[in-house]
Amino acid sequence: MTEQTDGAPKKHTTPRPIRVPDPLWMAYGRVCERLGTDRTNDVLEHMKGRVREHGTAEDLADLERAEREIAERRARKGGRPARRSES
Repeated sequence: MTEQTDGAPKKHTTPRPIRVPDPLWMAYGRVCERLGTDRTNDVLEHMKGRVREHGTAEDLADLERAEREIAERRARKGGRPARRSES
């Protein structure tokens, strides 16, 4: 797991604010909901795909470390949240 500057393991992922026009954010949220996902997971999957497709050996190693961190975090929290079923 990634460590903080004081040597302690990180307890959460770091928020990464981005600037997005409100209408795009709302439309993207609706699309993600129809696809059975959420914005966070969709963006994460996109990012991982870009690293897999265009990454260097260093980038791929970082992706592997990130995947382990996500797996460890989800294991502590009882796994990935259940997908909402479509009505």
